[in-house]
Amino acid sequence: MPKPFHLGWFLQGSSAQAWGEPFTGTIGTDWMAPDLFCDMARHLERACFDYILIEDSSYVGESYGNLRELYLKHALAVPRQDPAITATLMAAATKRIGIVPTFATFTHPPYLLARMIASLDQISSGRIGWNMVTGSSDVAARNYGLPALPEHDVRYDMADEYMQAVNGLWDSWEPGALIADRASGVMIDHTKVHAVDFEGRWYKTHGPLNSGPCPQGRPVIAQAGGSNRGRQFASANADTIVAGVKGTAGMKAYRDDVRARAAAQGRDPDRVKVLFLVNPVIGHTQAEAEERLAQRRARAEAQIPQLLAFFGKITNIDFAQYDLDTPVNTLDLRTNGHQQSLDDFKRTAGSKSLRQAMLSYRGTSGSIELVGTPDAIAGQMAEAMEEVGGDGFLFSMTDVSRRTIAEVADGLVPALQARGLTRRAYAHAQFRDNCWNLEAGYPGRNNVQEHPQWPRVSS
Repeated sequence: MPKPFHLGWFLQGSSAQAWGEPFTGTIGTDWMAPDLFCDMARHLERACFDYILIEDSSYVGESYGNLRELYLKHALAVPRQDPAITATLMAAATKRIGIVPTFATFTHPPYLLARMIASLDQISSGRIGWNMVTGSSDVAARNYGLPALPEHDVRYDMADEYMQAVNGLWDSWEPGALIADRASGVMIDHTKVHAVDFEGRWYKTHGPLNSGPCPQGRPVIAQAGGSNRGRQFASANADTIVAGVKGTAGMKAYRDDVRARAAAQGRDPDRVKVLFLVNPVIGHTQAEAEERLAQRRARAEAQIPQLLAFFGKITNIDFAQYDLDTPVNTLDLRTNGHQQSLDDFKRTAGSKSLRQAMLSYRGTSGSIELVGTPDAIAGQMAEAMEEVGGDGFLFSMTDVSRRTIAEVADGLVPALQARGLTRRAYAHAQFRDNCWNLEAGYPGRNNVQEHPQWPRVSS
């Protein structure tokens, strides 16, 4: 029997993006209401997912033709609401599943971010993570008064320092600082709450947090390090990694590399979970699934400009300037944005035309193609995990609707559970424990003293 694996959902942060897809109902007109995302959180909790990651960007794209037209006409990553609000509502609607909003280091000073995440962790009883991103767009930078983003690797140098600052703030409350002793009249042991007085090259903060401690000690950190520098950062800081690598050979190589880097930095690689993006096509029969795949491909073929515009948004490349029949390997494509995405695209594209390369890269599937009945797809996922070695999958579906959510939660997950591949119940109350472990018997409450891989940031 293959060993069990983890499940998460990579939720692109706007329900409006699917407004033109089949069975999305009134999403185009009622996207402001939180009902869909809250219902989704409850369904995925019932299916015992580890977490929902709320992806985000805080700008309207304008890379394609240097215009915003295509992004606005087709709701490409717009409109988007602040993920802190969505995360709060989803946490209130659930009791066990982890909720992971995305925030960029250039949009939030360390103190603001640390306080906001600690507060979310408190109101959710220890179920909050943070998808830590450094940003990828100069357009977004200008929204925050910056002329442009720093160079790619410098952003990760800054992120190393940012993590020192926020970790120091989360550590500013020692375990046992909260006493609430009515007899003595003491609420907080002041000897266990410390200033941070962190001062680096780019960031400084005094501390301590006035919000009080995170129930988990520190939140679960998610990251999508794909480039060489990004992998080094993720292996040092992330508890769960978002990976979009194509093919099982590439998936295994990526996971092995990240685990080796984590071990070299003194971390337990088993506590760095790599989850690979997938976009399954599920049918009652194999024939129905194949027909739905054909329909999905047909829709993608009719939306080549939208696919290129979206990819251009995260790579800062104006793909409108190129002929769609130009071989990709003849184009000089460079980016200060998502380097791994662009490198993976060029590697898999080869001499394909830009049209065909984009269809195969973004048109239908994720890391591996999953097509068939729930049981058939469960078998495909098991085979992939056995070859890769772990740790699980992140569903990333553009056609988010109650139908597609139900197909996963009520169709695919029971097939996975029947094979013993995913959990049937949460063993622990807090996100970190469930993220690290799929079985009962793992220690419950966590704090910094229980995790030697967390060196305290001294004041």
